[in-house]
Amino acid sequence: MTVSLTIVQCLTEYANNPLGIDVSRPRLFWRLESSDRSAAQAFYQIMVASSQELLEQGVADRWDSGRVASDQSIHIAYAGETLRSEQTYYWKVRVWDTHGEASAWSQTAYWSMGLLSRADWKAKWIGRKSEKGVDMQPPPYLRKSFQLTKAVKRAFVYATALGLYDLRLNGSRIGALFAPGWTDYETRVQVQAYEITDQLTVGENVFGAILGDGWYAGTVGFLGENVYGERPFLLLQARVEYFDGTSERIVSDSSWQAAKGAILYSDLIKGEAYDARLEPTGWDQSGYQAEVAWEVPDVRTGYNGLLVGTVEPPVRIMQVLKPVSFRRTEAGTFIYDMGQNMVGWTELTVSGVAGHQVTVSHAEMLNPDGSLYLDNLRVAVQQDHYVLKGIGEERYEPHFTFHGFRYVELIGYPGEPDLATIAGKVVHSDMAETGRLETNDSMVNRLHANITWGQRGNFLSVPTDCPQRDERLGWTGDAQIFARTAAYNMNVSRFFSKYMQDILDCQQPSGAFTDVAPDAGWIRHKMWNANLNWFAPDNAGWGDAGVIIPWTLYVMYGDTRILETNYKAMADWVNYLRDNSEDYVRPDYANYGDWLSIDADTPKEVLATAYFAYSTQLLAKIAGVLGRKDDQIQYETLFAAIAQAFRDAFVGSDGRIHGETQAVYVLSLQFNLLTDEQNKLAIEYLTTDIRTRGDRLSTGFLGVGYLLPALTEHRKLDVAYTLLTQEEFPSWMYSIKHGATTIWERWDGWTEHKGFQTPSMNSFNHYSLGSVGEWMFRYMAGIEADPAAPGFKHTIIRPRPGGSLDRVKASYDSLYGTIEVAWHLSASSSVFRIEVTIPVNSTATIYVPGRVYAIDGVKGTSGSWEIEGCQPLESTEDESCFKLGAGRYIFESDLLAVQASV
Repeated sequence: MTVSLTIVQCLTEYANNPLGIDVSRPRLFWRLESSDRSAAQAFYQIMVASSQELLEQGVADRWDSGRVASDQSIHIAYAGETLRSEQTYYWKVRVWDTHGEASAWSQTAYWSMGLLSRADWKAKWIGRKSEKGVDMQPPPYLRKSFQLTKAVKRAFVYATALGLYDLRLNGSRIGALFAPGWTDYETRVQVQAYEITDQLTVGENVFGAILGDGWYAGTVGFLGENVYGERPFLLLQARVEYFDGTSERIVSDSSWQAAKGAILYSDLIKGEAYDARLEPTGWDQSGYQAEVAWEVPDVRTGYNGLLVGTVEPPVRIMQVLKPVSFRRTEAGTFIYDMGQNMVGWTELTVSGVAGHQVTVSHAEMLNPDGSLYLDNLRVAVQQDHYVLKGIGEERYEPHFTFHGFRYVELIGYPGEPDLATIAGKVVHSDMAETGRLETNDSMVNRLHANITWGQRGNFLSVPTDCPQRDERLGWTGDAQIFARTAAYNMNVSRFFSKYMQDILDCQQPSGAFTDVAPDAGWIRHKMWNANLNWFAPDNAGWGDAGVIIPWTLYVMYGDTRILETNYKAMADWVNYLRDNSEDYVRPDYANYGDWLSIDADTPKEVLATAYFAYSTQLLAKIAGVLGRKDDQIQYETLFAAIAQAFRDAFVGSDGRIHGETQAVYVLSLQFNLLTDEQNKLAIEYLTTDIRTRGDRLSTGFLGVGYLLPALTEHRKLDVAYTLLTQEEFPSWMYSIKHGATTIWERWDGWTEHKGFQTPSMNSFNHYSLGSVGEWMFRYMAGIEADPAAPGFKHTIIRPRPGGSLDRVKASYDSLYGTIEVAWHLSASSSVFRIEVTIPVNSTATIYVPGRVYAIDGVKGTSGSWEIEGCQPLESTEDESCFKLGAGRYIFESDLLAVQASV
């Protein structure tokens, strides 16, 4: 018998060969391929060794799992001997299929451990003293020259900063952008590890680093500068191993040198100024002859927070966009259109005389007169200033800032620019794009693209609310409503795992979760007291992110550790809500309400009680997953009490819910708060409200994500599709019809009849209202994770064709492999055709609309097929149901009976 399974990918903690982790029991993942239908794993064996040579010899001196009977190929926790600081571990895996045939061993994968205790750190925090009388301090340049006398076997460097660091070795940049990422620096800072073996040489070597204020000492949120500290510091430690078995360390300390350089200032929100005449040429390379005096660095006495291994994916330049057009203004400036609202910066190419300054200004929109619309930036300054060196062609891009923009204005450009003069660098956390979706409707396709671009623009270390104005905070409410959409679009496993730590770091002793994470000083400065409880530590729909996001990661990735790690915090939150309710009804402590709804005022106490119930319901499920049966019963009982209190307090005898907004009906339906009879009334009231408004929605941030799912699950699919494709205001398509390339913050960010909304809060790149993307994947395309077998171990395929769509093609890269769905509906014959692909080592249940009459081209009737990997299940008048093993299948059905019943 031939071997059916091939191992094609091995990951550790969701990452490919991660360095410097500090997880005591790292989880291992592998993906399988096979040409056979229903191919699955029955056993596995993992071997872990301290060297690649030992592993190749079949010696597992760290752990040999033995032959384990299991079909699990994700989240397998290392169970060997205790892991040690700075050690590298090599592993491989083989599997057996259900016929007992063994695969070949996988290729070798590895991970390395970071510095696991404070005692392992010998380095000091170094920086440069502030210059007196300077408001925006120049970023420090730091360098260390060191000699190596022997050939290097292997070398690693561990680096972090209070602030941001740009690390170089022998003239080449090392690592990610905006490292070490944003955390609550009073609690923890992430450490990055890089292998530098190939970059070292015998003789002189030079470490160089430029420090940026970043979130630590720069402008953050509404609090201005110096939220966490006054100036940035670097911590660096390198370990160099030689072939003779010896090693040495290079550490940051007083032996380094410090100076200022060409960057006059660089701030996340206020932009950058750079004078190329001040560049210390060759400063980060060997043989440097200093043209300016270098100082002894300032050494910080210590740091009380935690030094932790990096969890989040690195921030990188992910795309480079070329402008689509440009024009000269009457003022002699040049305005470029990038064709896409993006986040990052502009690379400038310029030639001119020394000392000439060019300003690069950025904006999302244009005013009616064609000038840049800057009013919505508030105090943010999306400008970079470059002073020319005056030597031939010069290229410039900023260092420690980013902008949200579509339009770029060149001010003071010498000569005549062209389309090659600038390039747009698209910057965000490096998350693999996992979801693809295409339909026969170009505007629906544009909506999906806009949602994805909004995610690109706002997932930079933390999920921000907007990337352009003076805010850019990790709002928890925005993140939770969009989390499921985000997980379809990209692999956000590491991104949201890190963000959950940010949320935990902000949790109050009372159990309350906060509105933003990391804490940007709001809680520390008690801003909710100063602003009449506006910035509360427990807003409904915002604080609930502490439960909703872990549950989402569990469903999408099968991650039980995120539930275990956060269980106490989630229980504390729900207990806090219970203790601060009156007979299970939450008071109106939901200050944001259904944020930015349109002509609909959802009562805050209704919303707060609904979310109290939802968090409790999810916590009961989580307790069940973790085997905490007593807790499960306790929270199921609490949920039932809340739901009853909700009905008693807010649902009238005629089934109308207090407030009578679309949001109150949607949340009541989706959170299971009503009786069966009340559900029937609620969906009719919801539909009537939509119809009365001319087939338009009114929901804001918290309601919009559940709107189309509620309609779909309660047999109002036609209304859901009408809302999806509605082009009149307010709607998703209205902004697209007027040129939007991202999701706007407000439905009325710009309208034909009023122009721009208030500039005090009007972002044109704000992902929250894009939470409809979840419905597009789960319902329109029909790709759904089964919570009973999460992480797409078992997938539910249940497309809902409707509206004007006759073709949908979607795919999702799960941890098991790519799930594909492509359906087509023939309007003339009512024939529905769907082609699906199920990854190896997983299964699916497919619900095909109508009566299936052919599978893989073989005609038949229910129960008459003998198709490999396809088992007929009980069907209804509306749907035919089958259990599928791995493989590719084609189903054809007749929808005439379904359409007649509708």
